[in-house]
Amino acid sequence: MGDLSTAGGPGRELISFRIGAQEFCVDIMSVREIRGWTPATALPRAPSFVRGVINLRGAVLPIIDLGARLGLPAADPTARHVIIVAQVENQVLGLLVDAVSDILTVTDEMIQPTPDVASEMVRTFVRGLLAIDGRMVSFISLDRVLPERDLEAA
Repeated sequence: MGDLSTAGGPGRELISFRIGAQEFCVDIMSVREIRGWTPATALPRAPSFVRGVINLRGAVLPIIDLGARLGLPAADPTARHVIIVAQVENQVLGLLVDAVSDILTVTDEMIQPTPDVASEMVRTFVRGLLAIDGRMVSFISLDRVLPERDLEAA
């Protein structure tokens, strides 16, 4: 049992979080920090899922409402919401989520393919599904959260 992480190749750590009743996770290597909700300054003509920008130690950080980006209802942020500061390729951005849940250590074999019955929107963002402790966790591909032109504009 001790070599579980090496049995299916190297283990990877994922950070899981909630948006509404659903649970998602991203690779912990892309997460820079987790911070409390800070009201964002709106950007004119930004896509609906872009909440705006905040000042993060002198740097402008775009805030993405991850639920809205995934096609779920937009968040109504409260003090309980959190921002996951993540590095996506060469861009740093904040992901607004309801709450961070857990750190999961998984192997690639534990990641199930996204079912064909899922919507096109889900298949675009969800790399796979994890069945852990009786719950389903969707593994998000952060590099697909922002289209290239939105990365340039942000």
